[in-house]
Amino acid sequence: MKNEKFAGISDILKTKKIKKTPAYEWQELALRIIEELKIPNNKRSSVFKACKQLPKNFILQSLNDTKELCKTGDKWKYFFKIISGKE
Repeated sequence: MKNEKFAGISDILKTKKIKKTPAYEWQELALRIIEELKIPNNKRSSVFKACKQLPKNFILQSLNDTKELCKTGDKWKYFFKIISGKE
């Protein structure tokens, strides 16, 4: 036990990752959708745009419909198909 080195406060702060919180509610919703539906990086901006422009209730309903109706395949494609009907 005497040979174990304790991490100093500077070591702890070096490894700490700082995560920025979203500034707007629609950004948080977009991040949730990206994570849940595993949206590819090249489609992320489309999710942010939809969450900013479309009503939150519609986006949430589309997310729920996608999870319920699309059991196989790319769920994110189904999600975009649903929201494109609104635009």
